[in-house]
This record gives sequence, C-alpha cells and structure tokens, in this order.
Amino acid sequence: MQMGFYLDTDRCVGCQSCVVACKNWNNLAPKLTATPGTQGPKWRRVTSIESGTYPNVDIVKISLACMHCGKPACAGVCPTGAISKRAEDGIVVVDSNKCIGCRYCFFACPFGVPQYGEDGTMQKCNLCLSRLAEGRQPACVENCPAKAIYAGTFEELAKLASAKVAKRLTGSTLPSVLISGTR
Repeated sequence: MQMGFYLDTDRCVGCQSCVVACKNWNNLAPKLTATPGTQGPKWRRVTSIESGTYPNVDIVKISLACMHCGKPACAGVCPTGAISKRAEDGIVVVDSNKCIGCRYCFFACPFGVPQYGEDGTMQKCNLCLSRLAEGRQPACVENCPAKAIYAGTFEELAKLASAKVAKRLTGSTLPSVLISGTR
C-alpha cells in the first residue's frame, strides 16, 4: 500500500490554510529565533505557477508537501538511516534521534522538501501519522476550506482523481502525488 496526496488545482485558491494548519498541528515555529527575520520550517507550502502571455495569463496555485516517494532519494543518501519508508503504508518518516543534520537529504530531494528546525535536524511532513492512527485526515486536508487536498491510499486517490484528468507527478523518485485541474 502507498499513501499519498491528491490536489485539485481548480479548487485551490492559495489561501495558505493548509500551511497554517500543518504548522499549528505539528507545533512548528513561525520564525527561527536563532536567525532573526527567517521563517520557521514549512512542511507544506503553496506555490504559484504562471503561464501564458499578457493579456492571457493564468496563475495556478499548488499546495505541496513531502511526496512520500516510491523511491525516496532522501532515504537513499542518509548516512545514519534516519529517513525510512514505512512498509505498511509507504509514508516516508524521519527518526530525529538518528538525524545528524548533514543535509544530504536536502540536496538529494528533487522537490526541496527537507526542512531544518532550531535543533538543526531534518523534519518534514509525515502525513500526520498521529491523526491517521485516530482515523482522522491530515491537518492540511481537514482544514482546506476549498476541499482541494485529499490524502489516502494511492488506489483511493486514483479513483477520486479519475473524474478529472489527473496526472501523477513524475520523476525518478516516483512521487506519490496526483494533481488535476483544467487550467
């Protein structure tokens, strides 16, 4: 089984509710105290992709977190084995007790997912494992007012996305993310 995310870009308005919910649930610092003026880690972020030329310009908002890749590059380069892929659900997790903060994972990840907190160790989305254990959705999914983000098994997400023309993100790491939208 492989867990992942599905994003409907037709619904995402770029409100950042998913980012705030993630930071709040995971108790992530809004700012780093050691480096004044810098933001704390973001396990989920919203970005914009612009296309077209004036006056026919389109802006698509995309909310992304860890891709929980089928072949996570971050795990492959971790010298201490702090990053692993869970066999039962495919979620890529970090054991902060093993992380030495070498940042190899940061450079290996093609999506720029690994983030570093005040302690210098890597941290990232774990699909809100504690919430999943309670039968709840990840904080980003539950708090998205536009209902643009979904989480589940890749089979469930593929069925959900089949109503739209959804595409799986591609890459050598096999990201577990589907994205759809008509734009």
